[in-house]
Amino acid sequence: MDDFPKVLCGWSWEENKLFELALAVVDEQDPNRWEVVAAMVGGNKSAEDVQKHYVTLLEDLQIIESGKLDHKLVETQPSVEVDSQSICWSDEDNTLLVRLDIN
Repeated sequence: MDDFPKVLCGWSWEENKLFELALAVVDEQDPNRWEVVAAMVGGNKSAEDVQKHYVTLLEDLQIIESGKLDHKLVETQPSVEVDSQSICWSDEDNTLLVRLDIN
């Protein structure tokens, strides 16, 4: 995953993965939420960095949910066979979300 595009504000694949998992486990009402998430990401990001990254994520989700995403980009990409060790979403991640009952 070293070649994961750095288009996400300079965030590595590993940092994004840790960010997503931290969002799933840190209570939204925690007054120190962004500090805790930043610590879980690994300490290279500040609380302000993770909060801005979260806002970007919400904006991206809004675009996707509004139907404004150009799906033709996905259709024109060649199929790529993925090695099971390079899958971004693991069974453990899925189990965590099922336990959180996110719908």
